[in-house]
Amino acid sequence: MNMSPNLVKQGSFFNRDQALRENYKQKELAAASCYFNRLPLVRSGSIFRSISRFVLVLLLVLGVSCVGRRLTKANVDEVTEGMSKKQVESILGPPTTIDNKDFIVMKKTTYVYRQGQDTVTVVFKDDKVTDKQSTLSD
Repeated sequence: MNMSPNLVKQGSFFNRDQALRENYKQKELAAASCYFNRLPLVRSGSIFRSISRFVLVLLLVLGVSCVGRRLTKANVDEVTEGMSKKQVESILGPPTTIDNKDFIVMKKTTYVYRQGQDTVTVVFKDDKVTDKQSTLSD
C-alpha cells in the first residue's frame, strides 16, 4: 500500500463532513438572524411605541384611581380617637396641609384635608388622634 503524507483526498469523508459542518453553521446563523428580525421589539421604533403605550396606560390607570373621592362622610367616620397617623392616611389619604407644633410636654400635629368647599381637620397629640372636625355633609 502506498501511504502518502496527504491522506485526505478531495471528496473524502473528512472533507464532506467539514463541508456539512460549515453549511450547517451558516444555516443556523441565517435562521437565528431571521428569527431575531421577526421579533417586534427589535424593529426600529417599535420599542419606543411599546414603551410609550405602556406609560400611557399606566398614567391612565393611576389617574383614574386618584380621581375617586376619599373624603367622604363614611371615611371620616372611620377615623376614631387613638388611631395613628399611618392608619388615618390609609383611610383618608395624604393630607392637604400638615401643621406640626412641638411643646415641651407633647407633640401636636394637625392634618387638614380639603376637597372643594369641604374641610376635614384631624388633630394628633403624641401621634394619636385626639380630635376631628368636618364640614362634610351626608
